[in-house]
Amino acid sequence: MATAQEVKVLTHFIGGEMVEGKSGRFGSVYNPTTGEIIAKVPLATAEETRAAIEQAQAAFPAWRDLSVAKRAEVLLKFRNLLTENMDKLLQIICTESGKTIEDAKGEVTRGIESVDLAIGAPHLMKGEYSVNVGGQINAYSAKYPLGVVAAISPFNFPIMVPLAQTSMAVAVGNAVILKASERVPMTALFVSELWKKAGLPDGIWTVVNGDKDAVNELLENPAVQAISFVGSTPVARYIYETGAKYGKRVTALGGGKNNMIVMPDADLEQVADAFIGAAYGAASQRCMAISTLMPVGEETADRIVAILKKKIAELKVGSYTEPDTDFGPVISQQSKEAVLAAIERGEAEGAEVVWDGRELPIVKESKGFFVGPTLLDHVKPGMEIYEQEVFGPARNIVRVASLEEAIELINRHELGNGVTIFTNDGAAARKFTTEIDVGMVGVNVPIPIPVGYHNFAGFKGSRFGDGVMFGPEQVRFFTKTKTISERWTAPVSTASTFAFPSND
Repeated sequence: MATAQEVKVLTHFIGGEMVEGKSGRFGSVYNPTTGEIIAKVPLATAEETRAAIEQAQAAFPAWRDLSVAKRAEVLLKFRNLLTENMDKLLQIICTESGKTIEDAKGEVTRGIESVDLAIGAPHLMKGEYSVNVGGQINAYSAKYPLGVVAAISPFNFPIMVPLAQTSMAVAVGNAVILKASERVPMTALFVSELWKKAGLPDGIWTVVNGDKDAVNELLENPAVQAISFVGSTPVARYIYETGAKYGKRVTALGGGKNNMIVMPDADLEQVADAFIGAAYGAASQRCMAISTLMPVGEETADRIVAILKKKIAELKVGSYTEPDTDFGPVISQQSKEAVLAAIERGEAEGAEVVWDGRELPIVKESKGFFVGPTLLDHVKPGMEIYEQEVFGPARNIVRVASLEEAIELINRHELGNGVTIFTNDGAAARKFTTEIDVGMVGVNVPIPIPVGYHNFAGFKGSRFGDGVMFGPEQVRFFTKTKTISERWTAPVSTASTFAFPSND
């Protein structure tokens, strides 16, 4: 355990400054690789959060009134600062999340895609114009920012998700408050410094660290116009229901139980490599990670299991500082215990452990929060490990007799985040993409996460509200549209008319 002198006390970022917490309450930030406490993060009170909202509200009008081209210039400077500070970002992300350098770099790159899209706000904010719709009247629509908006982000992507939630919101003229995960607050605070260097006016970007007290103030405060949330499904439902109750726009993205269907005609060596990366990367702490492999037919299942056993045995679990590490620890001791418990319950319910990651020396001996790659076969619908999202490297195989059975099982599940199929049969792929009731669909793609300029959102219990993360739909979510009808005529004396305006 780190000594008190080594533990950094973090701050909030309010009004363009690092601001000490006043609540007297702190959360512990761990290095998951070592199990050591590396920082204390202040947990804001409702009053502190309210004060931050007021500062954001005061800063909003000037940013709204700045031309969208000038706002885009700030976004471009911010983007350049992200790339210039890549090494520093990677070090922070790896230290507080346990990710490998390669994984963290991929995350930053994906986050920059959202900034790239937001730089194009001058184009994306264009409205519509109609000439002489009737009686010399022209009609047009125009997009305006909402005001103060908030984002509540998860621990598993310390920079990609916050950038995806906020970049467009800033670009279209809003003041943004980020409630970063208290498990990975250091990345958000460093990003705050980059926003300031980029020339973003004080108060337009705010980071409030906290727990439920801060979240509830964001949900209930009338000055906050919209909420973007990414996290677990139960919390997403709470965020959506509470935010909607207080009249806010809400996009709340929840969890996923993502499936990979394997048809008999697929290249199984290719499938095995794709599954391992998609299933175990980032210690399986991705909402788009593949949870379940669904081979069609017993022969396909037996062959892919034999291949996977050999490949999983070669995976290296360890610190991001060690060369060739495939993935690191889960985020906390509680997460490690939850994953281990899920494996035990799967065994108890009749699943067969094909590869047992609990037996690795690093799992038993390290103070870090390591769990080895684990694969369970002969899992059935109804088993907890199939029905519930396991946020850690415990993956399962559900054997199906046909593509139709696979589609039926997936569509019946309460979550609908991501799904993919591996096949060389175009007809099977077409049937799959047409009939599957899931938001993000892949064909021979291991993780069907869209690029930053396409919309990201699941279906069913994976998404509450009608907004998205990534993509041009964010412009609609973070703006309000005014439709204006106007007529300019030469001064003429006319009589009053009381009929409803029409083209007659």
